[in-house]
Amino acid sequence: MKFGAPKERSEGERRVALTPESVGRLTKLGYECLVETGAGSEARIPDAAYEAAGARVVPDAATLWAEADIVAKVRAPDSEEVERTRDGQILISFLYPAQNPDLLESLSARGVTAIAMDMVPRISRAQKMDALSSMANIAGYRAVIEAGNQFGRFFTGQITAAGKVPPARVLVIGAGVAGLAAIGTAQSLGAQVRAFDVRPEVAEQIQSMGAEFLFLDFAEATDGAATGGYAAPSSPEFRAKQLELFRAQAPEVDIVITTALIPGRDAPKLWLADMVALMKPGSVVVDLAAERGGNCDLTVPGEVIETPNGVRVVGYTDYPSRMATQASTLYATNIRHMMDDLTPAKNGVPVVDMDDDVIRGAVVTHAGAITYPPPPSKIQAIAKQAPRKAVEETPAAKAAREAAQARKAGQNQILLLVVGAVILMLIGLVAPPSFLQHLVVFALSCFVGYHVIWNVSHALHTPLMAVTNAVSSIIILGALLQFGSSSWIVSILAGLSILMASVNIFGGFLVTRRMLKMFQKS
Repeated sequence: MKFGAPKERSEGERRVALTPESVGRLTKLGYECLVETGAGSEARIPDAAYEAAGARVVPDAATLWAEADIVAKVRAPDSEEVERTRDGQILISFLYPAQNPDLLESLSARGVTAIAMDMVPRISRAQKMDALSSMANIAGYRAVIEAGNQFGRFFTGQITAAGKVPPARVLVIGAGVAGLAAIGTAQSLGAQVRAFDVRPEVAEQIQSMGAEFLFLDFAEATDGAATGGYAAPSSPEFRAKQLELFRAQAPEVDIVITTALIPGRDAPKLWLADMVALMKPGSVVVDLAAERGGNCDLTVPGEVIETPNGVRVVGYTDYPSRMATQASTLYATNIRHMMDDLTPAKNGVPVVDMDDDVIRGAVVTHAGAITYPPPPSKIQAIAKQAPRKAVEETPAAKAAREAAQARKAGQNQILLLVVGAVILMLIGLVAPPSFLQHLVVFALSCFVGYHVIWNVSHALHTPLMAVTNAVSSIIILGALLQFGSSSWIVSILAGLSILMASVNIFGGFLVTRRMLKMFQKS
């Protein structure tokens, strides 16, 4: 079957849904790739690069829509593109079904299977297809770059011959994917970063990145988290406290980046006009929610304005598109992973499995029917089951339980020692003295080794493999000494010992090296 990517028709959209890298992967899945001429030009991907990767460049959009069985886009199709669809065709794009019910009606009437990349469930298995997170990551990074472009001073503090330059103070409101990307970028540029989120569980993530989390002294009834990893709407009392905190921060910070947005709703107003008035001249507000009305009162979507007190409010709505090459690469990779799941046989024939949680969640029209909203995910349903209420253990009951466990453990140890002593006595009656000495040393080594390893925390088991490598090398030395024995049984056992110890050494070093690389900066 044929997989096609047309040129985006939305004004200012520079991204493309297919890259030369993804062409190669889709070809291996059995698809023939088509791309409209000039589709990747705004993302600096020439037609020649597609042809070199094995795609066929078609002259216009009409030809592509007519030939392709699967069409991948970035923006939702306009009315003309909907007219070009046909029964049985698969459309993959950002569709935002909650905001576009008329589009769903049109696509279902034409028999199109529409897959909304913005509806991919936020579960572990679907992270590789999570295009919203991919784009939010770029938006958070780009927001800091745009802020630096508008900000008239350094991000990092400096001490020069001309004097001391203080670091910029950056406040990030919302610690989702975009917010965390903004925190990391601003921190890497040397700014002093503060962040706030209604979900207290993200405090550790923010602090681990070197930023300061702004705690709010308010006992909210909920934890601030909603389904899908987004923040839930707050109560009026909580909002009042929240705005009070922001007003206290306004005179101190130089740059504010707002990222608060709940899909399907208008952006909540968090940075009000009076807060902008409290900011220092030259300060910057970057509003990542501008497309849905903005978190700032003064945001003008698509524009940069300057207030009477010299504060610039950036209301761009196309942050991922401003990094079109990177955004296209990530988005095309998300789609390619979606095609992996849609093509289980790797034979170029897509299978829309409505029993699959990920596919079912993303499919919004299928077989002439609107399938949005999807049913609750099975995984989420399991997670939402109320946990058993733990019965609090009294100190007396805890002491009695621990004493009983200690007695049982002591009895087991005594039993093992008695059994071991009896076995050694029986062996000593028939075995030579030299064998008995080696056996005692071996048994004690096993006993000591067991207790040493057993009492080590699970988190330290992998580092401990480096020690076992050294132990295994001693085993190899002993086996080498026995390898030339006149007994063929001893030689075979020595050979097996060398083999197994070698596997342990090389495997241990490999795993330990991989673990150490996790703590190294690339």
